[in-house]
Formats: sequence, structure tokens, C-alpha cells
Amino acid sequence: MTKANLRTESGKMPSPASHQTRPFFATAITGSADYNDTLSQLKSAGAPAEEIVKSLMASDLNRACDELLEVYNRTDGTDGFVSVEVSPSLANDTDATVAEARDWSKQIDKPNLLVKVPATPEGVPAIERLIAEGISINITLIFSLERYREVMNAYLTGLETYRAAGGDVSRVASVASFFVSRFDSEVDRRLDEIDSEDTDSLKGVTAVANARAAYGDYLDVFASDRFVGLEAAGARRQKPLWASTSTKNPAYSDLLYVEGLVAPGTVNTMPIDTIEAYQDHGDPDPDPFSASDIAVARQDLARLQAVGVDYGDVVLTLEQEGVQKFIASWNELLQRVADA
Repeated sequence: MTKANLRTESGKMPSPASHQTRPFFATAITGSADYNDTLSQLKSAGAPAEEIVKSLMASDLNRACDELLEVYNRTDGTDGFVSVEVSPSLANDTDATVAEARDWSKQIDKPNLLVKVPATPEGVPAIERLIAEGISINITLIFSLERYREVMNAYLTGLETYRAAGGDVSRVASVASFFVSRFDSEVDRRLDEIDSEDTDSLKGVTAVANARAAYGDYLDVFASDRFVGLEAAGARRQKPLWASTSTKNPAYSDLLYVEGLVAPGTVNTMPIDTIEAYQDHGDPDPDPFSASDIAVARQDLARLQAVGVDYGDVVLTLEQEGVQKFIASWNELLQRVADA
């Protein structure tokens, strides 16, 4: 039920840690017999499906946090986190997102819990409010550079508010999950529709370019005077997290979104197949991408716009599809539990 992720604090490839996300709960609860006894007891007591699911999740989350607490303590709170996502159906409701995130934070009450909030227009102010309360947040479903900058600003503003209220900013953690492979899938489809010589060189390129450009923005924000002041009070950088890093197009390298995105201070979440591929034939000591690579990435995104692919429409489409996929997964889980 955990998804391994690759930390690259020094730009190299260390061993995996863990994050917890709702799609994995759906797979585990409905795809195994591990929960049958507890599920049967809760159903017999008349508990509704959502209450049952959250009860099962809470039990696993508590155990996972305890299991990884030693890692969290040993790394001084830089690793060993477990994530739980607020209900995807709340993605467009700021107040409800804040309320459920607070509930998870109180229910689990572990220093290594991250509550996952989507980076929708309504999610960004929720992120700021939760950080301002000292709740550690994993921001998910980031596709756009503009939205990523909004997310980083929400983090800094939340830290400033929390600090002004007397909070210990050193105890607040955050990662910003930038989705990668889906960007290529959507862009490549649009490039195929244009079908010119100029488009061929952009296929399988723009997802990595988008992520590298985001990392360039991250470097700028967290080198700013604004963050340096917070850092002096103990604040941590909000780590970029590369999500959706399995390769969807079989014509591309199965490690395209792993070896192409090695950078200091980042996390790479990989499914088991991608981890096994890396263990089998990955570069054991890949070089991090450079400042010149970031400059090329920004040029590639400019070329994308020049050939007629609307970046704004791409990221909006991906965000809306991402929210709907999460909602569908959640609703399917609730229905399966109700029918069990």
C-alpha cells in the first residue's frame, strides 16, 4: 500500500522511502482479502461506506507513521513521511478541504504525516490556511508553472502567518507534487494532430522540460530574501516531488522520467515496475540536470507554444482530468465497500 519514492538530496540516487496515497488504498482494500474481517465487522455495525474506508485508512496510516518514525527522527524530519489525501470530491471547495485536512491531522497526530491537497484554484488558499496552522501538506496534481508558483507562494505566506502567531516553522514540512508523464501524453497527442517537421523534435521532450523549468522556479523562490528570512527561523524548503513518473509511451525509455529528473532536494515517486526497471538497467550514478538544461527546457516550452500547442489549455485539461480520475477512484472504492 505504499509507493516508493526516490530522494535526491545530493543529486544522486539513494534508497527509496514511502508515501501513502488514496489510489493505493483503493487497490489494497478492494484487491485483497487483508481487510475482510475488519470490513465485515464495520459493515455489521451499520457503518456507512465512507466511514468504513476512513477507519481502515486511519489504522494503516497510524501503523505506517509509526513504522517510518525512526527514519523521520534519524533524518531530522527530512524523510520518513506518510501522506493521506483529502477526499477528491472536495477539490473545488476550500473550506471543506481545510476541515477534512484538519480532521486527518488531529486523528493521526503524528509528526511525519502529510495531508495531501490538490493544487486546484480552490486548493491553493486551503494550502495557505493549513500551513498557517502548522499542518504539513503534500500538494498534488500540479501541472502548470503558474500554479506551481502559486503553490510556493501559498507555502511561504502560510509559514509567515504561522511564524507571526508564534508557531515553530521548523516543524512544518511540505512537498509539491509536479505530475510529469501525463504532460507528454497530452502534448504528444496534440503534436500528432499538427504533424509537421517542427513537432517531431518536441515529442517525448516537453514533460521533462516542464518539470525542469519548474525546478528552475523552485531554485529562484527558495533562494529569495523572503525565504532566507524564514529559513533563518528554521523553515524547510518545500521539496519538488516528481509524480506520475512511469513511462506511458513504449517508444520512450522506461526511465525517461527518472534519470532525466535527478536534482538536489527532490523526491521521485515511482511505481514498482519503474523501480524494478531502474534496478535492472538504470544508471547507478546519474548526473543531475544543470542550469543550462533548465534554460533549454524553457526554450522547449516556448517552441511548444510556437508550433501551435496551447500550454494553458494543456495544463487546464490535465488538471481537470486529474481531479475527475481521483474522484472516480474514490467513488469506485466507496461503491465496492458498500457492495461487499
